[in-house]
Amino acid sequence: MGASAAASDTEDSGPGGARRPGGRSARVQQAVYSAVGELVGRGHRDTMTIPQVAEIAGVNPTSIYRRWGSITALLEEVAVAVLTRGEDIPDTGTLRGDLDAWATIIGADITRPRRRAYLRALVNSRDEPVELCPCWEIRRAQAETMVERARVRGEAAPTVTAILCHIIAPLYHHAVFGLPIDDEFAAGLAEDTMRMALDG
Repeated sequence: MGASAAASDTEDSGPGGARRPGGRSARVQQAVYSAVGELVGRGHRDTMTIPQVAEIAGVNPTSIYRRWGSITALLEEVAVAVLTRGEDIPDTGTLRGDLDAWATIIGADITRPRRRAYLRALVNSRDEPVELCPCWEIRRAQAETMVERARVRGEAAPTVTAILCHIIAPLYHHAVFGLPIDDEFAAGLAEDTMRMALDG
């Protein structure tokens, strides 16, 4: 994947859909994001370093260290931007329909080769457990929105934790390990999660 391809994955927003900074800061960010994408595309997701990113991006390594601090933090930011960019939370009128559509959308997205590569890069950059994972927190916020809408409608709803553990975790697990994800699998996760809520 070249720099232009990586840029197309991140040009609209920063992590979590946040607006990117303007001016020179925005140009530096885009160049660095594109450089990370290029290195991931070359198969260097496990070995890339900040000096490598800086060389491809045409920026001083000090600028990257100052802004991101470490290659892990940089990879996390890029992965979040790529993996959650431009998503709308489904609103089908029922929680079952929302979870089904949500799981299907996420499953289709993270199995795309570039998305899978970014996700693996993020996972492989971590040597120890972390206290906070931005991708996970974004999914948590989305789940909270859907659950709250369901409660307003008077629907039985699983907990947000159950949704994360029984829908998001299996999807990301399958993506990282290259296991198949299709619409039937994603819909099945949503169905099982709703069944647990109704049985409970």
